[in-house]
Amino acid sequence: MPEQQTIQLPEGVRRGDERLVKLTAAAVSKVAKLAAKESDKPYLRVGISGGGCNGLSYKMRFVADARKGDILVDFGDAQVVVDSKSALYLKGTYLDYSDALISGGFKFSNPNATSSCSCGESFSV
Repeated sequence: MPEQQTIQLPEGVRRGDERLVKLTAAAVSKVAKLAAKESDKPYLRVGISGGGCNGLSYKMRFVADARKGDILVDFGDAQVVVDSKSALYLKGTYLDYSDALISGGFKFSNPNATSSCSCGESFSV
């Protein structure tokens, strides 16, 4: 089995692991393909913001750099960054991906959520 290359962390960025956020194999594959298209934005930023029908909603976007205070979780071909505030709500979350025509896309499974909306894009704790 080949050794996984350890990427250099930007200053002020901590290394996290799958206890924070876990991507399934399908999610890693899709994030890696999307990151390759966004060649100048290699990191997938996953966060939480106020809003949605249950009070909090998930946000994802590709970014060029990790910021001071971020936590980086390296999945080999996919790097995920989470800000420290969002990490409190995301700890233990699984992110999956499905290319199904109906209900496909990225799906969050968050053990901290006490309720979520039917579309799965917002939740409450």
